[in-house]
Amino acid sequence: MRDETATCRFCVMNAMEAPIGFDATGQCICCRSALLRLPHEWWPNADGQRRLEQLVDRLRQEGRGKQYDAMVGLSGGLDSAYLAHVMRSRFGLRLLAVHVDGGWNSAPAVSNIERLVRTLHIDLHTHVIEWSEMRDLQLAFLRAGVLNQDFPQDHAFFATLFRTARNFGIRSFLSGVNFATEGVGVSGGGVPPSVDGRHVRAIHRRFGTRKLRRYPLMPLAEYLFMTRILRRPVIEKPLNLMPYSTEEARATLIKYYDWQDYGTKHSESRFTKFYQETYLPRKHGVDKRRLHLSSLIVSGEIDRDAALEILSRPAVTPEEGERDTRFVAKKLGVSHAEIEGLLDTPPVPHSAYPSDERWHRALIDLRSRLRGIRR
Repeated sequence: MRDETATCRFCVMNAMEAPIGFDATGQCICCRSALLRLPHEWWPNADGQRRLEQLVDRLRQEGRGKQYDAMVGLSGGLDSAYLAHVMRSRFGLRLLAVHVDGGWNSAPAVSNIERLVRTLHIDLHTHVIEWSEMRDLQLAFLRAGVLNQDFPQDHAFFATLFRTARNFGIRSFLSGVNFATEGVGVSGGGVPPSVDGRHVRAIHRRFGTRKLRRYPLMPLAEYLFMTRILRRPVIEKPLNLMPYSTEEARATLIKYYDWQDYGTKHSESRFTKFYQETYLPRKHGVDKRRLHLSSLIVSGEIDRDAALEILSRPAVTPEEGERDTRFVAKKLGVSHAEIEGLLDTPPVPHSAYPSDERWHRALIDLRSRLRGIRR
């Protein structure tokens, strides 16, 4: 009989918080899979340097005669900021920075973006989401009770990214997603990918109160047209081609840009901070830090004891959690009591609402099969 409270002997993933399995030695399938993938997804060595230089050469070729060589996303967070620093200061690439303002930027995130683009002389394209629609959609997701409350922000980012690439004629997007800090994941779980516009529309139709006229909703047909017909943007992950360390990246950004810390990973968004530190633990019994810390264990940046020591402390103090909850309630224009009530209702699986998940998963499976054939 499986021990649902078991914690992995190698990383800090916990069976009580995620549908994971363990081998006979007590190691979870999440970090075991990450360790097997590591040599094929992260090259912090001479091979990575060669791959990085080849990528830069290709980007320069793509940008010949154009205004930009590539796009880069900027959230005000660590990974994307360091990526922009490297690709601009080390290689001199002409970058178009894309930022999607969903109304939740923290003050440090705004300052980080402003100083970075000004110092590096990068053009910044900011797409501001219509707040009344964003507010209505986020309230709909909260009332739906599903796991991924960042869905509205993430979908808006991807839709804006794809359309910006098309409008500017840019082929490649440089993503700050990386193996070193995000290599450990939980497969399955019934959560559709954030590009699933049908899922957004279904939840909003059920719980929303106003039409989404300007929110960048991307249907499956548009997604397939962009990725399968136009084949752009091509998403590249340059941080996987270098010896990436969050501590070294943070020190570099502080030195050159007076970069301000905003707290835990992805907390550059005030809503994401509430979602990860209050909503997930209280409603779904999930501590998102386990994924991040387990990734850092696999990449060798920290050891398991250090990760367990971090987890021994709550992600947020009761006072800060209360303050974040009140801020979200006020920002969304509802009572504090309503948000508290939504936090205490039983969680609802994403599968309770329509989505195109099976089509997206089929595409992912097909892509994996094709890669296997090419190898």
